[in-house]
Amino acid sequence: MAYSKQAAIGFRVHSGWAAAVAVSLEKGAPVVLLRQRVHLVETFTYEFRQPYHTAEKMLDGQAREFISRMQTEARRLAYRAIRELASRTEEQGVKLTRCGLLLASGRPLPVLEKILASHALIHTADGELFREALLHASARCGLRVFRVKDKELLDHAAQAFSIKSAVLTSRVTELGRSFGSPWSQDEKFATLAAWLALAPSKKISK
Repeated sequence: MAYSKQAAIGFRVHSGWAAAVAVSLEKGAPVVLLRQRVHLVETFTYEFRQPYHTAEKMLDGQAREFISRMQTEARRLAYRAIRELASRTEEQGVKLTRCGLLLASGRPLPVLEKILASHALIHTADGELFREALLHASARCGLRVFRVKDKELLDHAAQAFSIKSAVLTSRVTELGRSFGSPWSQDEKFATLAAWLALAPSKKISK
């Protein structure tokens, strides 16, 4: 089937889940196709949603095996979710081709032993595990990925679209009005990430 339109899915990640919003363009303007809360763990409890916090209390070998298992599970669930999102956009006659992912501000993580020795790094690593799962799944699904730091998103989008931040925020709020609650900052930022992923001037990695 030939598709005349393309869509991007934007993700804003939390511990064990992500807000996801699919966006396409209509005469250059963004249109929200769907929104979904994507679970990246099978059992939605603290133990699994905070894998590095859990691993901190384990012996080295156990910790390594647990993190590996959680990474595999998160990748599998991310892939399943993206496939489902792609099917839902295709039902609307739009092909999902891109992903916009919001990143944290942290530096690259060290080896596991050093992560588990630092509470700050443990917090960072929990989020990175689930972001990596979405990146892995996006690549597996053939999506081109655009990445932007969460704290830089509004400025980046305002510059890219030549729209003041306040106006941009109001516009994204309006885009979700027909969907009702929840349309929080998670959904709004995921929408912006997806919109940026569709912008032709953006540098996108695969």
